[in-house]
Amino acid sequence: MATLTEHDTRAETLTEHDIYLFREGTHAKLYRKLGCHLAAGGGAHFAVWAPNAKAVSVIGDWNGWRPGVDVLNPRWDHSGIWEADVAAVQPGQAYKYAITTVHGSREDRADPMAYFAEVAPRSASRAWALDYDWGDGEWMAGRAKHNALAAPCSVYEMHLGSWRRNAGGDLPTYREIAQPLAEYVGWLGFTHVELMPITEHPFYGSWGYQTTGYFAPTSRYGTPQDFMFLVDTLHRAGIGVILDWVPSHFPDDPHGLARFDGTHLYEHADPRLGFHPEWKSAIFNYGRHEVRAFLASSAHFWLEKYHVDGLRVDAVASMLYLDYGRKHGEWIPNAYGGKENLDAIEFLKQLNIGVGRDFPDTRTIAEESTAWPQVSRPVFTGGLGFSMKWNMGWMHDTLDYFAHDPIHRRYHHGELTFSLWYAFTENFVLPLSHDEVVYGKRSLIDKMPGDRWRKFANLRLLLGYMWAHPGNKLLFMGGEFGQWREWAHEGQLDWHLTHEGDHAGVQHWMRDLNRAYREIPALHEVDFTPAGFQWIDMHDSDDSVLTFLRIAADGSPALVVCNFTPVVREAYRVGVPLGGRWREVLNSDAPFYGGSGQGNLGGADATGEACHGRPHSLVLRLPPLAVMIFVPEARA
Repeated sequence: MATLTEHDTRAETLTEHDIYLFREGTHAKLYRKLGCHLAAGGGAHFAVWAPNAKAVSVIGDWNGWRPGVDVLNPRWDHSGIWEADVAAVQPGQAYKYAITTVHGSREDRADPMAYFAEVAPRSASRAWALDYDWGDGEWMAGRAKHNALAAPCSVYEMHLGSWRRNAGGDLPTYREIAQPLAEYVGWLGFTHVELMPITEHPFYGSWGYQTTGYFAPTSRYGTPQDFMFLVDTLHRAGIGVILDWVPSHFPDDPHGLARFDGTHLYEHADPRLGFHPEWKSAIFNYGRHEVRAFLASSAHFWLEKYHVDGLRVDAVASMLYLDYGRKHGEWIPNAYGGKENLDAIEFLKQLNIGVGRDFPDTRTIAEESTAWPQVSRPVFTGGLGFSMKWNMGWMHDTLDYFAHDPIHRRYHHGELTFSLWYAFTENFVLPLSHDEVVYGKRSLIDKMPGDRWRKFANLRLLLGYMWAHPGNKLLFMGGEFGQWREWAHEGQLDWHLTHEGDHAGVQHWMRDLNRAYREIPALHEVDFTPAGFQWIDMHDSDDSVLTFLRIAADGSPALVVCNFTPVVREAYRVGVPLGGRWREVLNSDAPFYGGSGQGNLGGADATGEACHGRPHSLVLRLPPLAVMIFVPEARA
């Protein structure tokens, strides 16, 4: 396999054009210009944006952390950038900027553009280069087809520090986790891994959502090259990598971005705009051009330097609405009197335009929980320009439905069918994420009603229904084998459960679901238009049964039959478009998965009796709390 070598040894000189783009807010490659860049002949170049500082110097291991020794000079162009060459810097040495504010106080700050940081609770940046010999050339050359809308996309969401710990209970390193993760995710058949934020964060318990280092993978798990090795290993195994990215807010830790140069530089000064009441964190000032350039550069940085295949953008709703999480009188309307954050909207549009232009084979994915229109539609048609949007409505309705005892589900049938009224208004991802298995919400299997057998049957049914429903799929770690406990970031998953029969059954079911999802075109090729879906019967609430077709681009169908009660339905007739043999390719009630073994002995023959408005029909035995998928045998 061809090897791509990338070297990062020297800062590119800031030009007048760079400053123009920076001031305009359209510079998306600031990581090449600002920050600390080691020079090939020794030493380093430093450049930092601190427009309201009275003086700036770099302090670090090489100068005894003494301010005023290595002084940075303000640029002549009034850009607010301070810079200097420092000859004594060695790779790996820690440093900060000592900033004298307009008030005369001294603030020691980490580098906003640092590539690497000390391990928390220490907070200095480290002088580092991003040299790495990549071996993922084959993946990179062909990843457009893996990220295409017509491609199967099932995402394994995970938190690196609590997936699997070392023998002593210590956090794993990027390198230690790389091969086991690639093997496990590959065995399960997921197409992508989504990592909860690995951007540097001071508080481990924030799970990465309180970011201080927008250009640095957290040092808790190793070096930048170690993280590159993890991405490289997953790519070589044919698995894409999505990063959770947080441009919505940041913490006010004293070494971070808040009041960076003694003024509200990155955030709004007015707390009604600049402080998030729910997360107790600062909100970016999206109206400031340089801040937009900083955030856009962070997005481009991960896509370019780390070969990441997509960015899942956290908390988009909090960016779109000025009144998000606020009571009356706690927010300021926009210029037209509305609650829409016009600056944030423009930032998101320009972000997606830039990523689409420079990295057209990657994805941006919005975690957006409201009815905001056209989130995943192009900017030129009035949309926000994201590739995908999480379908939070589907998630809430589906989990609410499954929480009901099956005897009552007939009265809640619409909670399942409602999602298809809007399923094609966006490019949706169906998420069962970490947010649904924490803070007393219980694990997926513990949400299911009934005794142990019914809980496992319901979980297999939930996963099967989800994988058959239009839209990409996302499942948080532990759900694939039915972990009982809620997720906890301290510790690891309960891997011992996978040696128990019913837990192993769910795991094997997940594997076979992913295999069928990849191999049957009808289950993934036409996910985002009505042409890929047809109801057979959405109205059988009395039996709590749903039947529908998924349809491939060439018209070949797959039949999905879901029985949401523990009652075996005998001689259940289902209309189908084709005669002949229909093979039962999946049945969640199979004993191999922990089921009772009810089914149709591998398939059924369609008769000429019309049903459900179709010329043929199957007479099926519906297993309890189960999903079955059939395909015409001639096309199987």
